[in-house]
Amino acid sequence: VQLQASGGGLVQAGGSLRLSCAASGRTFSRYATGWFRQAPGKEREFVAAISWSGVSRNYADSVKDRFTISRDSAKNTVSLQMNSLKPEDTAVYYCAAVYGDNVYYTSQYDYRYWGQGTLVTVSS
Repeated sequence: VQLQASGGGLVQAGGSLRLSCAASGRTFSRYATGWFRQAPGKEREFVAAISWSGVSRNYADSVKDRFTISRDSAKNTVSLQMNSLKPEDTAVYYCAAVYGDNVYYTSQYDYRYWGQGTLVTVSS
């Protein structure tokens, strides 16, 4: 599975961005997909995950009620809608995939396939 993340950019605090993760290669339909982020000098952290069916979702507490993860199986994409952005959301965002339907994998080491990352900068 090859993943391509896009949609990052510069936005003011309180604004919104939508990230997209496009998959190619093997079918995406049997992979749970997650978003992670890494701020300068910090560890890569879990943001959100969605099951291959799209039924189950899991969010980090820091983004719950602000971010929404979704998937479009027909287009082989997973999106992350980010609202009410804060300066502390500034990071490089990565999408990742793991075979199966578990959305409770929150360690980067649980995921096998990774996209290249897209930078999100939130100004105050």
